Order: sequence, then structure tokens, then C-alpha cells
Amino acid sequence: MDGSTQRTYKVNELAPDPSVAFDPTVAKSYVTYAHRIAARGLVNSSVGGMVIRVPHAAYEHGVCYAKPQGVSLEEVEAADLVITDIPFGRILAGERATTVGHQMNREILRLRPDVNAVIHLHHDEMIAFMAAGYQTIRSFSLTYGFLMQKPAHYLPAHLNVEEDVDPIKTFIQDTNCIIMKRHGFTVLGRTVSEAYHRTCVLVSEIKRNIIVEQLCAANGRTPEYITDEELEQMYKEGDAVMYPKVVKR
Repeated sequence: MDGSTQRTYKVNELAPDPSVAFDPTVAKSYVTYAHRIAARGLVNSSVGGMVIRVPHAAYEHGVCYAKPQGVSLEEVEAADLVITDIPFGRILAGERATTVGHQMNREILRLRPDVNAVIHLHHDEMIAFMAAGYQTIRSFSLTYGFLMQKPAHYLPAHLNVEEDVDPIKTFIQDTNCIIMKRHGFTVLGRTVSEAYHRTCVLVSEIKRNIIVEQLCAANGRTPEYITDEELEQMYKEGDAVMYPKVVKR
């Protein structure tokens, strides 16, 4: 004993809380977007995951819905889901353990109160693009910057923030997308819809990178990127462009 009165909890500790009940609307939204991600061919086996945060009066950071270990986003149904707290990963509703990646998702939610959904995928084209020696994903479109709203953060291949979440605090405030070389990517959103659409625009931009590099190599041309200065301006204008307000007369 160290004299501390604060109890420590274990990840995946069963801690049923009668005040935490499954909301059918949230569960339906989780399954809908999980299956949309799978329908785009972005799911590999049972790896990867998604969380949705919902507020709760008894929990400072809210609680989050997640799929359990061993169930893919392609197969998940509402009955499979569990609800955990955010700081510790206790199972508040449901009975199955979460994946190791849930630690990363929870830490992101803890550090980013503006974020309510996280999607993590082991994306084939991204891993292949990085393995081919490319260091960054460049933008060619007029949609990526407006929707992503912050620059991507790149992690070296040896750093796995699923297992050790401590480095997350050093960069998470400045990005909505983590590129994990040889691993996959993690995308953040204020809603699950926004996280999904940011995922879609990211995978499209990766595909464009591959196509542009192939075409330029075949034709001896130089890729025409969106400049960093242009992207910075697009990040700033993102909400006004993507979510314009109705003007009342």
C-alpha cells in the first residue's frame, strides 16, 4: 500500500454500471458506419476498430462504444458492442474484452474533448505506399484540406501507440489524422460521420498519390501538388466550406 485512496482499475475489468445502458440509436449508428467502412474494402480481418463517445453525467469524459476483440468491423452487430469508460477501459456494459487498439482510441478521446469518434484501419495502399519509400501523403485535391482541417502526423514504423499511448499527448492536439507507417492510420472526427468522411477523403488521396506517381513516372512529368501554404489556408476555411451556415434574411 502506498497510502493513496485512489483506486486503480485494470483494462477490461468488468464493472457493470446500471446507469450505463445501450442507446439503440448510437448502436445502430456504430454498425451502420462500420459496415460502410467494410463495404469500401478497408477492413482486414478483425484488426482495426472504431469508437463513438457519448456524454454521461457520471463520467467526466463520457463513455464510449467499441467492438470487442475478435469481431471485425465487417461482421459487428449491435449485440456485439461493449461500452467502456475512457480513462481506464473498464467494461461498463457488455461482457467481452476490447482490443489493444482501444487503449489508443480512449487516450485520444481523453486528450481531445472535441473529438467524439475515432476510426483506426490497417489500410493496404497506405502501408504499401510508405513501404515503397514515400515519406508523406501529398494532396492533389480541393477536398482533402477542407475536410481534414489539420495536417497529418506521421509516426515512425517502430513506434506503436496502440501498446504505448504515452507519446500521443505530444502531438494529438495538432492533427486529425495519424499515419502509422507499416501499420495503418487513425482518423478523428467530431462526429462519426465526420470521422468516416475524413477516412474516405484520406484513402482517396492515397489512391491519387499512387496513380499520379505512376503516371508521372511513365510520362516523365512532375506531380502538381497542392502547396503547404494552400493547405494551411484550406485547413482554416474548412468549417466554413464544409458546414456553411444558413443566412437568415
